[in-house]
Amino acid sequence: MSDNRVRELVIVGGGTSGWMTAAAMAKVLGPDYSITLVESEEIGTVGVGEATIPMIKLFNQALELDEADFIRRTKGSFKLGIEFVNWGQVGDSYIHGFGKIGQDLGTVAFHHYWLKAHQLGKAGPMDDYSINTAASRANKFMPAVTDRPNSPLADIGYAYHFDAGLYARFLRDYAEKRGVKRIEGKVKEVQQRPDDGFVSAVVLESGERIAGQLFVDCSGFRGLLIEQTLNTGYEDWTHWLPCDRAAAVQCTTTQAITPYTRSTAYEAGWQWRIPLQHRVGNGYVFSSKFISEDEAVSKLLGRLEGEPTMTPKILKFVTGKRRKFWNKNVVAIGLASGFMEPLESTSIHLIQSAIARLTAFWPHQGFDAKDIEEFNAHSDFEFEKIRDFLILHYCVTERTDTPFWNYVRTMDLPESLKRKMALFQSNGRVFRQAEELFAEPSWIQVMIGQRMMPKGYNAMVDAIDEAALLRHVDTVRGVVANCVRAMPTHEEFIARHCAAPIAA
Repeated sequence: MSDNRVRELVIVGGGTSGWMTAAAMAKVLGPDYSITLVESEEIGTVGVGEATIPMIKLFNQALELDEADFIRRTKGSFKLGIEFVNWGQVGDSYIHGFGKIGQDLGTVAFHHYWLKAHQLGKAGPMDDYSINTAASRANKFMPAVTDRPNSPLADIGYAYHFDAGLYARFLRDYAEKRGVKRIEGKVKEVQQRPDDGFVSAVVLESGERIAGQLFVDCSGFRGLLIEQTLNTGYEDWTHWLPCDRAAAVQCTTTQAITPYTRSTAYEAGWQWRIPLQHRVGNGYVFSSKFISEDEAVSKLLGRLEGEPTMTPKILKFVTGKRRKFWNKNVVAIGLASGFMEPLESTSIHLIQSAIARLTAFWPHQGFDAKDIEEFNAHSDFEFEKIRDFLILHYCVTERTDTPFWNYVRTMDLPESLKRKMALFQSNGRVFRQAEELFAEPSWIQVMIGQRMMPKGYNAMVDAIDEAALLRHVDTVRGVVANCVRAMPTHEEFIARHCAAPIAA
C-alpha cells in the first residue's frame, strides 16, 4: 500500500496557540512526522490569555508536564473560579466556581432544594454551598482529596493563572526537544496549488520556501492563511457582544494572591484582575461606542491596586468566528479562528479543543470533505454555545446607570439563549446540550448571581419533608465551611509546593 499519511505539518505563527499546537502534535505524532513552526519576533503576540478553565489540566497531563514545575516556570497561581462584581447591580458580588454545587438528593440537583429554602427565607448565599466558591471567599486552596469520595474536598476543581509568554516559552522548549523545527521570519508570500487552491508553501522575506501538506494558521487576528489567502469569511457577533477593545496593563502586587480571577463591571464594559506570583494582570474590556480609548486607559490606570509596570496596550477585536475553521488544507487555531472576549477565560480552552479536534480528524492526503465538514460543525457548535453563555452575563442585569448597560439589558437575543433563560425562569431547570462547554452549575451560578430567580423549582422537592429539606441544606453549608477551615491559604500552598524563584 502507498503511504497516504499527511506527514508535513507547518504552523504559521507562535505565541500560545502556535506552541500549544506544536507541543501537542509533537507528543501525538512522534518523530516520523515533520513539524515546522514559523514565527517572527518582530510581530509579537497578544499575550492577554493568562486565565484558564479546568480542562487545561487535561492538556498538561497529556503532555506529561509536572504541575509544580509548570507553575514555577510560568510564575502561576491556582484558580477556583471567577468573582463577578457589579454585574446584577452595582455593589453585587458572586463567584462562578468550578465544580459542583452542594450535594444532590437522589435524582434531584441540590440547587432545587436551595431554591425552595430560599423561597422560605431560610437559605444563605449560594456561594456558601460549593467548596470552590466558599474556599475562594476565604482565600484557601488545595487540590481535590481523592481518598474522601463523600467529602466536598473530593469535589475541588481548579485551573490556573499564568504568564502566557512564559507558558509559550515553556511549550517551545518542550516541542523543540521533541523535534519541532522553529524558523524565524516573516511570511512574504503564500503559494497555492493552481488546480484546487490548497496552500502548498509559505515563502519568507529571506526567500526561504517552507512546503507542507497541512497548515495550521496561528497568525492571530489577521488570519494570514485562513482569511488573507483563502478568503474564508467572518461572522460578526458584536451586536450581541458589543465590546471591541481591551486596554491591558500589568501592575505590582499589593494584595493576597487570590485563588480566583475577578471581573468587575464598569461603565462601558468590565475589568479583569488576574493574580500571578510576581504581578497582577489587568485589563479593561470595553465598547468604543460608549467610551473612548483614552478615557478607558485613564479609568484602568486609576483602578489599579499597585504601580503599573508597563505602558497600557490597546487590543482591537471583533467578537465572532470564521465561517469555516478548516478550509481546504488550512486549519485556523487561536485568534485566527475567531475571538471570544476573555470574560469566562475561554481563549486558551478554544485553542486546546481545536487541537484535540484536529487529532480526532487528522486527515489522509485526500482531505475528505465530510471530515472537514464535521470538524467545522463541531467548532461552530462550541463557539455558539460559549457565545450564548457570555451574552447571558450582559443581558441578565438590573443596571440602568449607563447607556452601555441599557443597551445590553434590552438587546434582542439569540433564540437558543432565550429558550435556556425561559426554562430556568419557570422552575429552575437547566440542561446541558450535547457537549457544550459550560455545564448546569455554571449557568445556575451566573443566573442566580445576577438576580434571575426562577418562579419555582423541581416539584419532586416537595416529596421531602420541609424540616428534612432544611436540615440537608444546613448540613451541606456546615460541612463545606468545616472543609474550608481545614484548607491552607492559597499563598501557603504555593509557598510550600511551587513558588517561583525570586528575580534578582
